Amino acid sequence: MKSLGVTITSVVPGDYDGDSQMDVLLTTQAPSHGKDELSVFIFWGHNQTLDLNHKTMLNKTFHDEPLVMDFNGDLIPDVFGVTSDSSKPQILLGGNLSWHPALETQSKMYIPHSHAFIDLNNDFTADLFLTTSPNTKTIQFETWVNKDGNFSKVGKSKEMPSGAKVVGQSVFADFDGDGQSEHLLPVCEDETCQRSAIYLTKLGLDQWIPVLQDFRNKDTVWGFVPYQNDKSSTEISFPITLHIGDYNMDGYPDALAILKNTSGSNQQAFLLENVPCNNISCKSVRRMFKVFWELSDLNQIKDAVVATFFDIYEDGILDIIVLSKGYSNKDFAIHTLKNNFEADAYFVKVIVLSGLCSNDCPRKITPFGVNQPGPYIMYTTVDANGYLKNGSAGQLSQSAHYALQLPYNVLGLGRSANFLDHLYVGIPRPLGEKSIRKQEWTAIIPNSQLIVIPYPHNVPRSWSAKLYLTPSNIVLLTAIALIGVCVFILAIIGILHWQEKKADDREKRQEAHRFHFDAM
Repeated sequence: MKSLGVTITSVVPGDYDGDSQMDVLLTTQAPSHGKDELSVFIFWGHNQTLDLNHKTMLNKTFHDEPLVMDFNGDLIPDVFGVTSDSSKPQILLGGNLSWHPALETQSKMYIPHSHAFIDLNNDFTADLFLTTSPNTKTIQFETWVNKDGNFSKVGKSKEMPSGAKVVGQSVFADFDGDGQSEHLLPVCEDETCQRSAIYLTKLGLDQWIPVLQDFRNKDTVWGFVPYQNDKSSTEISFPITLHIGDYNMDGYPDALAILKNTSGSNQQAFLLENVPCNNISCKSVRRMFKVFWELSDLNQIKDAVVATFFDIYEDGILDIIVLSKGYSNKDFAIHTLKNNFEADAYFVKVIVLSGLCSNDCPRKITPFGVNQPGPYIMYTTVDANGYLKNGSAGQLSQSAHYALQLPYNVLGLGRSANFLDHLYVGIPRPLGEKSIRKQEWTAIIPNSQLIVIPYPHNVPRSWSAKLYLTPSNIVLLTAIALIGVCVFILAIIGILHWQEKKADDREKRQEAHRFHFDAM
C-alpha cells in the first residue's frame, strides 16, 4: 500500500462476498487525515489467490478500527463501527456491501475499543459486547444479547473497576472451566501503571474480581505499558492487551502480556499462567493468574511490544510469536518460540467453517467455506479423577487493535485420555429465527482436529464434521513398547525353535547309528 501513500493499521481475512473464497479487509490511515479517520479496502479472493487488482474501497471512513462480525446470521462477515457521517454504529452487510444502522444506542464508542462478538449467556448464539465512553475519563461496558436474531441491551452499562485509572482491552475466555466465557480486563490503578491488575467478571455478576495483582519479581515491580493516544505523536503505541491461549493444555486458558519494569526501561513479554487461587480475593472463581517469571526464552527478547499464541507446527500445541522493537520505533523484529512443554496433555482443536458454496453446490458435495466469526464451542468430559470437566471458547470474537485471534480454537483437556463425552457447536442465527442453531457430537477422540461444516445452516442435524487425528507422544511410546514386546516374543520363539531343531538333529543322528536287531 506504499504506492497509495497510506499506512495499514489492521488486516482481517474473511469471506466478505459469500463466494467461499478468502478475501482480505485492510484498514488504512492516510497522513493527510487524522488518526481518527480510517479508510477500508477489501481485496477480493479468486481461485484461491488474492487478486491485488480487484479491490473495493468503502465509501465511508471509520473513527476507529471496525469489528468484523456476523450481524444478520447469514455466515457472511459484516463490518461494524462508527463512521465519519454518523455518531451511531453502522453495519456494512457482507455480500451486497450495503450500509444500515446497527443499534439504537446513545452511547459513545470508546477509542481504542475492545468490542466482541461472542456468546455471553450460554445459548450458543453470539452476543455483542461494546466498550463505550460517556466521557474522556470513564469507560463502560454494554452487553447486547441476541434474542431470536435481534440484539437487545441487557441491564445497565457496567462500570469499570473502581480505582482503575488506565483501562486496557477487554478479552474473553472460559477462565475457570465452567463452560461459560468470562470478561477479563487489564487495568492500571495509577496513570503511569506503577500498580497494575487484572479483573474478571461475567454476565449477571455485578462485581469485579481481581485475578492478578502481584506483579513483583523479587525486588522489581513490573506493570502494563500504558497506551499513548496522542494523535500528534509519530510513535506507534499498542493498547494493553492480553492474548489468550492454553499454553500447558490443562483446560484453563493462560495469557501473554507485555510488562515494563516500573523502575527501569526494560519491556518484555511474560506468560501469565492460570493456576488455582491461593488468596481470598479470587476464591469465588477458584482460579487466578500467576506471572511465569522464569521462561528464559521470553526473557531474552528485549523491547517486546506484542506477544501472541500460534500453532506453528500444526500439532495442536500453542507456540509463541513475539514482536519487538528494532533499531528505531518503526522497525520491528518477529521472534517465534516453540512450546517445549513436556507433559503429555491432551487437546481438541476445532475450526468452524462457513459452509458456503462458491457456486450452486453440486449434489452430494458438501461445501467447506472459510473461517467464520461468531461460532461458539463447548465440550464436556470426565477428568482423570472422575469429575465432570467443561471447557468453551468463541471463534474469532474480536478483530481490532491487534486482537490477533486464531481462526481455530485449541481446547486443553488435561492429562485425561478419555473421549470427549459431548462437543457442542453453535452458530449465529438470522432475525426472526427462534430455534438455536446448535449441534452435538459425542465420543470425540482426544488429540484430534475437528473441522465443522454447518451446511445447511438452518438444519443442524445435517451438519458434518471431519476428524483428523494428531498422534501424541504417548501413542508413539505405546507403539515403540508394542513393537519391543513383539520383538522380544519373536526372539523367544526363535530361540526355542532353534533349540528344538538342534534336539531333532541330535535325535536323528542317534537313530542313524542305532543297531537294528530286527534286521538280522
